[in-house]
Amino acid sequence: MKIEDILNLTEGTLTNRPKVQAIEAATVYPSKVDHGDLFFSSNQEEIDKAIENGAYAIVYDNDNIVRNDDEIAWIKVSDIQLAAFKLIRYVILKKEAGFYLLSEHEMTFLKMILTHKTNIAFMGNDWRKIFEQILNSDDTLFVGTDKELMQLIKPDIPKLEREVDGYAISDTLFRTTFKVGGYVYQEKELIPFHLEYLLRVVDFCEKEQLPYNFDRLKYTKHFTPVFIDLKLKSTRPSNSDRVAIFTDNLSDITRAREYVMRSNMWVKSIVLTPPKTKVPGIDHPHWFRSEEEVREILKSIHFNYAFIYNADKSILKTLKEEYSLF
Repeated sequence: MKIEDILNLTEGTLTNRPKVQAIEAATVYPSKVDHGDLFFSSNQEEIDKAIENGAYAIVYDNDNIVRNDDEIAWIKVSDIQLAAFKLIRYVILKKEAGFYLLSEHEMTFLKMILTHKTNIAFMGNDWRKIFEQILNSDDTLFVGTDKELMQLIKPDIPKLEREVDGYAISDTLFRTTFKVGGYVYQEKELIPFHLEYLLRVVDFCEKEQLPYNFDRLKYTKHFTPVFIDLKLKSTRPSNSDRVAIFTDNLSDITRAREYVMRSNMWVKSIVLTPPKTKVPGIDHPHWFRSEEEVREILKSIHFNYAFIYNADKSILKTLKEEYSLF
């Protein structure tokens, strides 16, 4: 690619008169720089290393960068991350790749039910890794959950909106029997209000011809129930009316409490959160600052359901083994 094309794509300014006229490839990691490459960075040490490895051009946004080699191209941009993704937009036009923005729940279910993960790339929230992933991957389908980064790639990034035909036949808070694609799936470890996410993912898989099944369907990291006894030791549901529910989002707590109030008026629920966390519908959640405080709260307060926000189930150190809820 010619230097003038890079300037147009990144909306950058050439701050010297280099001998270099074109580059071979691009990267954001100095260790990956090869002879003739374009390198994105505003870190002096990384830039010096990239030049040592043979970089022909540097894209940067820091005015304090020292230009140690005037023979290569120095391209100043207003925002290095934005400039990198402007280049990526050009790359994906040539690849004709598809991009989708998923919710955290949808991403979890997609990874869970896919039987083969070829031709699809799962993107995280590190812009450098995303840059390299798109630039160097042969995949034509990319999914991610970081809205801000995904919109840098495609401003009109599509979401999963359509659900495949399916519905719940029966459910409890911890099990759902549902029908989809003409088949009934009995008492799966699926929270009833998570079914909508699953159905959107199924529709996505069918649309993109991605192979899937429900063999590995289970509780997600977003909502994990563990039945416990008075000593906080895991036990069978038939042996206890106390369950600790670990969740990483407040929305599931709100929806679960609404479900419980509709179906079991006698159930007493409590909510445990880190300090100053605001939970819709809860004036005074039980705040905890440590694992020990969580255990003390669970030991001292009567409850049936304890919703514990932003804590791992390993917080119950006496937890030995989990059992099916039925």
